[in-house]
Amino acid sequence: MASDVNTAFAREKSDQLEAARAEARAFQDRIDRGDIAPIGGDRYRVMTGWDAGETFTVQRDAEGRIEELLAQHGLDTTSGGAALYTSTPAWHGLGAVIPGGITEVDEVLKLGRIDWAVDKRPVLYEWDDGIRAADDRYVTVRRDTGGALGTVGGRYEIFQNERIFQFLQDLVQRYDAVWESAGALRGGRKVFVTMRIPHSIVIDRGGLDDEIVLFLAAINSHDGTSAAESVVTPWRIACGNTERFAIRDAVHRWGIRHTKGGLTTLSEARRSLGLTMAYAKKFEAEENRLVQTGLMVDDFHKLIDTLWTVDEDAADRARTAACKRHEELDGMFRDQAGQLGRNAYAAERTITDYLDHRMRVVPRTLSEELARAQRSLEGGTDDLKSKAHRELLVLTR
Repeated sequence: MASDVNTAFAREKSDQLEAARAEARAFQDRIDRGDIAPIGGDRYRVMTGWDAGETFTVQRDAEGRIEELLAQHGLDTTSGGAALYTSTPAWHGLGAVIPGGITEVDEVLKLGRIDWAVDKRPVLYEWDDGIRAADDRYVTVRRDTGGALGTVGGRYEIFQNERIFQFLQDLVQRYDAVWESAGALRGGRKVFVTMRIPHSIVIDRGGLDDEIVLFLAAINSHDGTSAAESVVTPWRIACGNTERFAIRDAVHRWGIRHTKGGLTTLSEARRSLGLTMAYAKKFEAEENRLVQTGLMVDDFHKLIDTLWTVDEDAADRARTAACKRHEELDGMFRDQAGQLGRNAYAAERTITDYLDHRMRVVPRTLSEELARAQRSLEGGTDDLKSKAHRELLVLTR
């Protein structure tokens, strides 16, 4: 059968133009909703969710169409390199990587480029008769570069970078801990330290032996905008985004005010850490209940329909997409069931894997990797993961 190449070409270009217009409309909708805001040039700031404040850059082609969304790693670079030490390579490929990690605090401080101290200097202002000092107002200043980090009051106590390491060591009462990551964000305004907790969560011990590693992190601010925080989280902090993810996904966290006794009173921090480990044991028990709960393929299909509802009057395109998603998830579940058994845990792993690595991303002109990074930046799949976990727990009862 002969084909009209001119008609085919016209149809293809029409589809491309419509896709570009749809992409532009979707991006503008996010601006109109207040989810993101332009901050000059091709840079935008996330305005909602746990990642409010993060920025990204939009790269466009010659015709103004979006090609890439580039998330900002946020690491401090004022010392000439990225301020990061990590035991595992990060997604951005920056920092000093020491496989297996090290235990020496001084070495981590140096490798993470946070071996500097902070001072408080009086806030000065110019007046007719010269320079005056503001009452009870101080600037926090990096001792190595002289860079101003923030403005604080007289009662504000500086937590030096080295002291944060000592705090975590005292908290867990271990001085041979392996440090997983350390570094600075936003010009040194925030500093983070992460150690691995010796007690991991193990799903189906003696069977699957599926391990979930938890980390104890301290996030300290030098700009006076927030208290220091300790969090127990599955995230190893390695950039501005994972710092936010660590706080968002923390199984427990507690703040430490910048006062003289802030880092010396450990009883409350140890109580909070104890509560966290109790929560981790509860989560481990929930996951083990999922392992022990058989799940038929039909039940998994019902879970898919619960997570992704399709309206009766949905367009054919939406129905086709739902059908493809259904088929892909069905195949993934059967694969997981072959490895983990046909149970609720395999179903949860399937949903998580799909949301993290397989779910289609928009706009379609983005590369898969960058688009997924942007979706992670905004935490777009967290609610679905939590809903899947709750729905599957219902089956265990």
